[in-house]
Amino acid sequence: MGMSIPYERTGRTAQKHRTRRALVTAARELVAQGVTPTVEDAATAAVVSRTTAYRYFPNQRALLVAAHPETEARSLLPDDAPDDPEARLEIVVEAFTRLIVETEPQQRTMLRLSLDPEPDRREPLLLRRGRAIPWIEEALAPCRARLSEPDLRRLVLAIRTAIGIEALVWLTDVAGLPRDEAAELMSWSARALLRSALAQSAGERSR
Repeated sequence: MGMSIPYERTGRTAQKHRTRRALVTAARELVAQGVTPTVEDAATAAVVSRTTAYRYFPNQRALLVAAHPETEARSLLPDDAPDDPEARLEIVVEAFTRLIVETEPQQRTMLRLSLDPEPDRREPLLLRRGRAIPWIEEALAPCRARLSEPDLRRLVLAIRTAIGIEALVWLTDVAGLPRDEAAELMSWSARALLRSALAQSAGERSR
């Protein structure tokens, strides 16, 4: 039995790409306003028929996943990325933090929705299928020669807890830091975690 081809990859693909983009843009704008948009809401805002909208997004979950800002960029490293893991990590953290700050209203709404899902939802709402973990893993790829896989995985997760919308909300709302200082502290924390992990690994190898 052959695999079905997604609707937007057949026929007038350029027009379909524009329609999909219009629906995603509308959904993001609604999320930024604090609304949890349905497919119908996005269709109305994008001036697209409901029937057409459902061809792109069969349900609200699919729409909100597509509307999340983190889902588009494949990599945060430039083509001429350095080999030094700390320099690579700094590039990724700065780019990721800039993305979070620039899309903060959407990020906050997505965070709220993920922490407080609708009680009658039958399945968890996949709001955070972002690429933060793969981005950090890519930045730390040169560390594979110096860290075991479990240690590298632990480092990646530790860095992820120190950056992102969750950290930004705590640092600004609870700790009361301005956003520029919060961003600087997140970058500092990521570097400190990396240096600590590498130092600990070096010490264990020298024993």
